[in-house]
Amino acid sequence: MAILDAYTKELSKVEWFIGQQAKQHNPVHLKLLKTVHGIGSILSLTIFYEVGNIDHFESVQNFASYSRLVKCKAESAGKSYGAQGNKMGNAHLKWAFSEASMLHLRGNDNAKKYLLNLQKRMSKASA
Repeated sequence: MAILDAYTKELSKVEWFIGQQAKQHNPVHLKLLKTVHGIGSILSLTIFYEVGNIDHFESVQNFASYSRLVKCKAESAGKSYGAQGNKMGNAHLKWAFSEASMLHLRGNDNAKKYLLNLQKRMSKASA
């Protein structure tokens, strides 16, 4: 337990330092990320540094693909060959958005209702 306490103290110092650096880089974007329900300090820092400059994405679809939030489909002449390139994109962003969505569901009745509606139309995993 003493080792865990020591790690906790050291990690809190590192988190504080990274947070101070991020505030110097772009405080507006960092503060905006923290306003989203389900995104706290660690997730906001992860998204902030993994995305970098959001302007280099031409569209929302490009950003979603980069974040591994959509699956790639292999099609040729109308035939579907399944999903390929499942490892393409940024794994850290996929993790951050997955965590944020789960935290958003916690204590948010409207989000839970929306999830139930999605589950009626598609599988639980897809929803």
